[in-house]
Amino acid sequence: MSVRGFFQQLVRNVLCLTAAVLAFAACAYTDYRLWPLDLQAPRYPVLPAPKIQGNQLVLPFAPGIAAAEVATFHGQLEAFLHFEYLRGREARSGNDTSRILLTAVDTAVGPSYKIFIVSDNDLLTAVPHLTQLESRNLIAAYNLDTWTEKDFSYYQQQSHTFDVAYGVPTSQKLESLSSFQLLPALARFLVFKSQTDNRVMERTDSAPHPLTREQATQLATDILDVARFYDLPLDYFLGVGAMENDYMDVNGDLTHAVWKKRAQRDDIILRRGRKRVMVSDYAIGTWQITRETLRAAHQLYLKDKRDYSKLPARLRPPRDLNLNSVDDAVLTTYAGLLLRGLLDHFGGDVDKAIGAYNGGVKTPNPAYASGVKVVAEYARRVLEHATVLEDPAANEKNPVGAQPPAAALPNTISSPLSSMPAPPPPAASQQKQP
Repeated sequence: MSVRGFFQQLVRNVLCLTAAVLAFAACAYTDYRLWPLDLQAPRYPVLPAPKIQGNQLVLPFAPGIAAAEVATFHGQLEAFLHFEYLRGREARSGNDTSRILLTAVDTAVGPSYKIFIVSDNDLLTAVPHLTQLESRNLIAAYNLDTWTEKDFSYYQQQSHTFDVAYGVPTSQKLESLSSFQLLPALARFLVFKSQTDNRVMERTDSAPHPLTREQATQLATDILDVARFYDLPLDYFLGVGAMENDYMDVNGDLTHAVWKKRAQRDDIILRRGRKRVMVSDYAIGTWQITRETLRAAHQLYLKDKRDYSKLPARLRPPRDLNLNSVDDAVLTTYAGLLLRGLLDHFGGDVDKAIGAYNGGVKTPNPAYASGVKVVAEYARRVLEHATVLEDPAANEKNPVGAQPPAAALPNTISSPLSSMPAPPPPAASQQKQP
């Protein structure tokens, strides 16, 4: 065979091979596109079928026990506070709080805490109830889920374990805890209380902003410093802050005014009479101290013989008071000084001193004192348990109160915070799954 014939035969063979490869590729592509594939069947129908149960139309959406995930947290204390708050608000509405569960799951980045509401297996009743909770700003969103009986039993046990862990008395009391131990839990408590303030929950344009973590940490530091400087009962001091303004820097009672014989420096004069003047006496900042009370507190400070150099500089009141420009940090000091003065006046009687903080020395307000006491007892319980549960050394000494592992964590307490009186009005991630 000549060289020319050889090359012609080679070209023909290459063309035939190419044509065969192209034909095979075309057949394979057609087969891939047209060959029927098996689809994985869903766990339950995408479109639930309606049923009649007891002469009532229902729309089941879960093959097992129906539940809705309504909140997720990475911190145990934050999760438990919101868990108790939701149960307390639902209890006030006459709903079954045993259907609200707090669970824990171990993840790669640490424990994840979830709040679930066990609902009726009926979209026609479950969705309206969850939507109502959203409208009341008790939950941000929800995801519908389904559990087996085994899942349900396990999550019930977890939730019960949380109740037990935060309900058993601790050997370490609030008075024995250092500021270093208290600070993280106290900051989270302040954030939670500001987030659940009635005005914040309304989410109106005029609603105050809840504390950020940084603001709460600074305020918690100031509260601890002032409480120790004046030797105040921390739980009752926190109760006053919660009752007054939920720890938020918002002025209140803007229309409040008082008559005086004569105006003083910094007074805001509203009206003049023949022998007296009416001045504005609105309440200032976090502790809602009225302008006239602030004047009295400053006089107490000027007469006080304590060594104020032991207080951080930011907490020390100035020698000259400017009512129209008072630092909120200094208000914490004035609030502590007022409470200390009332405790001394009533010989250490906390109830009378707290009542007088609101009603005055001559007419202490027992209802106010009762509200402060409720918050004080709740704050004490939460802080004592949170500190012990988060302290490994304390857990070794107090195994009863030790924190159970998230994976091992499997409703009987309602939060007093949800039923306490509302503060005075101020001045002018999850997705739904239908």
